[in-house]
Amino acid sequence: MGCGSCFGFLRKPHRSLLSSATRGSHSHYSQEFLLTDDDDDNLEDADGASYNGDGMGTRSGSEGELRQPSRTSEEIILMRVQKGLICREVPVKETRHVTRTEDENGNKMINEYVRECKIGSGSYGKVVLYRSTIDGKQYAIKVFHKSHLLKLRVAPSETAMSDVLREVSIMKMLDHPNIVNLIEVIDDPNTDNFYMVLEYVEGKWVFEGSGPPGGLGESISRRYLRDIVAGLMYLHAHHIVHGDIKPDNLLVTSSGLVKIGDFSVSQVFEDDNDELRRSPGTPVFTAPECCLGLTYHGKAADTWALGVTLYCMVVGKYPFLGDTLQDTYDKIVNSSLSIPGSINPQLVDLILQLLCKDPKLRITLHGVAEHPWVVSEEGPVPQFLCRCKRKSFGGQENSMSGMNGDLDRSEQSATD
Repeated sequence: MGCGSCFGFLRKPHRSLLSSATRGSHSHYSQEFLLTDDDDDNLEDADGASYNGDGMGTRSGSEGELRQPSRTSEEIILMRVQKGLICREVPVKETRHVTRTEDENGNKMINEYVRECKIGSGSYGKVVLYRSTIDGKQYAIKVFHKSHLLKLRVAPSETAMSDVLREVSIMKMLDHPNIVNLIEVIDDPNTDNFYMVLEYVEGKWVFEGSGPPGGLGESISRRYLRDIVAGLMYLHAHHIVHGDIKPDNLLVTSSGLVKIGDFSVSQVFEDDNDELRRSPGTPVFTAPECCLGLTYHGKAADTWALGVTLYCMVVGKYPFLGDTLQDTYDKIVNSSLSIPGSINPQLVDLILQLLCKDPKLRITLHGVAEHPWVVSEEGPVPQFLCRCKRKSFGGQENSMSGMNGDLDRSEQSATD
């Protein structure tokens, strides 16, 4: 099966896509390392990394550089701010001081936030659940040691600090019901700590409990996919490539709404030219064109990762997984896709179009949003008309179609 495109013999990639905790230490990698990062217990006091438990360690050092944009992410976002093209009605709160204390029960506190428990970890550290003494709400806080980030080189010209600052810059402009919301950034110049305060989504990971022998089921998979597509279409419309779409980076609220998180390897562009050279994503979710070390388009790579995610949700396992990193790359590029015969033919058609090895023939997100299997129960995926788009269209909120009950559900769930 497949779209009929084959890139031929797999060349050895110019870089490893493993976590920083594993690269350079083994010549033969286990399947575990191909799927996710290890918890880094040595950084117990560096509450860093990803809210979603996988961290930013999926990006690794590389001989190949990303396409150098004419402006940095900060410059692009500043330009958008000056033009009033920022989605957020309420800016991210920025705090320049850190007070570390304890409450009356001996629980550690960061400013007004009381520590409750650890909820995730990655190659940069851990993520901790805190409760605000001001509004009583729970928040997931990423905490980084700036000295550690500055020492950790992720590319010849970049350190991990570059990733974190880019992540903050990108999240400062986002406001969508299917995107995890950044609430506050705490950066005290007199301390070594840097904090990202995020909304806490208490739901399970999309892939949790969906491994072999079965998946999540067709109905749930369809609902989750619609939310992911809505969030991805919003990002791509704003010239943002996520770079690491996978179940671990997708959170589910108690009402069943999916939110995309972890923008640690994301890139923002001035226009539709989303050309990249280095793939920052997780190996088993990496598109064929990325495995070959070729220049590729980030949006098409996001779409491939969406296809792998859908396959995981439906089938309960990864479509291409070898015993070693090289074997996994080879399967992604050269192996035919195997889909159980019991799956809905319309769903099979969508998976085949998403996992088309030729990025030029791969289905677009808009094609996914209008695919018969996707629209069969609720109609086309709604296009979210954000604040900056409303300004662009002169306030004509009806100038974009698809604003139906799905969006109402998303907006309501986002406030739950």
